[in-house]
Amino acid sequence: MSMLRGLIVLALAWVGMQPAFAVTPREEIATKAAPAPDYALPANWAAGPGAPSPGPVDVFYVHPTTFRSDKGEWNQTPGDPAADKWTDESVIVRQGGAFAGCCRVWAPRYRAASFNALQSEAHRDEAFAFAYADVERAFDWFLANVSKGRPFIVAGHSQGGKHISDLLEKRIDGTALQQRMVAAYIIGINLAQGEFGPRRFKSVPVCAKPAQTGCAVQWNAIMAGSDLEPTLAAYKRYYAARFGTEDGWEPVCVNPVTFDLERPASISAQALGAAPGAPGLGPMKPLRAGAVAVKCDRGLAVVYPAPGLDLAPLPGGSMHFHDIGLFFADVRANAALRAKAWVAAHRRK
Repeated sequence: MSMLRGLIVLALAWVGMQPAFAVTPREEIATKAAPAPDYALPANWAAGPGAPSPGPVDVFYVHPTTFRSDKGEWNQTPGDPAADKWTDESVIVRQGGAFAGCCRVWAPRYRAASFNALQSEAHRDEAFAFAYADVERAFDWFLANVSKGRPFIVAGHSQGGKHISDLLEKRIDGTALQQRMVAAYIIGINLAQGEFGPRRFKSVPVCAKPAQTGCAVQWNAIMAGSDLEPTLAAYKRYYAARFGTEDGWEPVCVNPVTFDLERPASISAQALGAAPGAPGLGPMKPLRAGAVAVKCDRGLAVVYPAPGLDLAPLPGGSMHFHDIGLFFADVRANAALRAKAWVAAHRRK
C-alpha cells in the first residue's frame, strides 16, 4: 500500500511539472463568446423587423465596432445594453439611416470584434473571423426570409465594411446573387485598386458612374491639410503583406458627392447634406446642405467641412467617424438612384 501511495505521489508530482497546454486565441475567443444569435428572433436585429418597406429594394447593413469591452471581452455580446443603445441610437441612425430613403434597412446584431480585440495583434484576426461567421449567417437568413429574390444593397462601415467586403468576395462575387445586388457600399476601410480583378473581386467592378449597378463604392475621409503619407504608407504595407506585391496597392476613392470616377472633386454647393455634430445618442441634428467640399487625392477623400459642422477629426486628420455623416443626404440620394436604375433595367428585361 505504501508503494502504491508513493507511485501516486510521484505521478502527481510529474503532472505538476508539465506545462499547461497553451490555449490558442481562437479557442479563447470561442470559450468566452456569447451564444450565437438566432436571427429568427427580432431582438437580434438592430433594424428591420416591423419597419415598413419604402420600395422594392432591401439593404443589408453591418455596423462598425460598438463594443468597448471594459472587461476584456474579445467579441461583442448581442444584448449588451450599452453597446446596443450606442448601435441603435448613434450608428444605425447616422449610418444605416442614410439608406432608409429608398429601402428597408436590415442590420443584424452580431458578435463583432471588440475594441479590446482590435488592440491585440494575437486576437484581432480571429475575432474578426468569429464575427464574420455571424454576419454570414445573418445574410443567409436575410436572403431566405426578407429578400426572397428581391434586389438588395449591402453596406457597412469600418469593421462592418470589412465584413461586407468579405461577404462580397465569398458569397456574392461571380454568383447568381451578383445579378440581384444593386451595389456594395464598403466604407471606411482600405480597398485597393488591385483587389478588383484576379486577386479578389473577379466580377464586381468599382462603381464608375452614379447610376451604375452591380458594383462597389469605397472612400475614406481625411481632413484637408493633413499629411496623407502615414495613412498611405500603412495601406501599402498591408496590401504588400497580403498579396506579396505592391502592384495595385493604391486605394479606391469614389467621390461621395459626385459618385463619378471622372469627377473626383466637388465643391460645397454640390453637397446635398451633412449631419452636424459628433456621433452620439439621441436624435440626429438637421442636415446641412452645401457644407462639404471633397476631392479624391491619391485614393483618399480629402474633405473641407464648413465651419460650424462641429466634426472633430481623429489623430492624423482622419474623419473616420464621419465617413457617412459628412455625405448623409448624398448617400441617401445615390442609393435611391441606383435602386431605381436596377429596377428600371430589370423591368425592361
